[in-house]
Formats: sequence, structure tokens, C-alpha cells
Amino acid sequence: MDIQLKRGLLDICVLSAIKSEDSYGYQIIKDIKPYVEISESTLYPILRRLEAADLLTVRTAEHNGRLRKYYHITELGLKRIEDFKCEWQEIIGIYNFVTREEEK
Repeated sequence: MDIQLKRGLLDICVLSAIKSEDSYGYQIIKDIKPYVEISESTLYPILRRLEAADLLTVRTAEHNGRLRKYYHITELGLKRIEDFKCEWQEIIGIYNFVTREEEK
């Protein structure tokens, strides 16, 4: 898969994983795992990039005596998910065009 396309899809997956409630790295990986394989070394740069783009915010809280970073989606992050849903319809159209010969 094209690396830029995959990168964009992983960004949307991470945003979607925290859409309904704040979450932390390990839980995000667990939530995404049934759909796409993602490692910690892939996730944390994505989280930093999304934070830099104001698509999520980070807060630190103590959990079982340790500090844990919790990620929260912003309004801009929610808008990015909605934009993706609209863009996906165009991608489906392109896929249908590319595979039209195979359907005959």
C-alpha cells in the first residue's frame, strides 16, 4: 500500500479510536488491532503529529502510581473524521473505476 495513503488511514483510525472517549497508547493499539496492525513505534509519532496539528490534546494523569498520557479528540479532529467520510466516497468511486474491467 502507498505509504502516504496508509499514513492518512492510520491517522483516521487513531482519531476514531478516541472519538467517543479519551484513551491512552496501549488501549488505542488494542482498539485498532482487530482492524489494522499498529505498533507502539508507529502509534506514538502519529499521536505527536495529530497533537501538533491540533486534532487531539494530551493530558497526563496518575494511574496505579504511574503517569499515563490520555489523548482527547478536538473539534478539528472530529471534523477531520467527517471530512474523511466524504473523501472515502470519492475513493470508492476511483476503486470502482479501476476494477470495472474485472467485473465483466
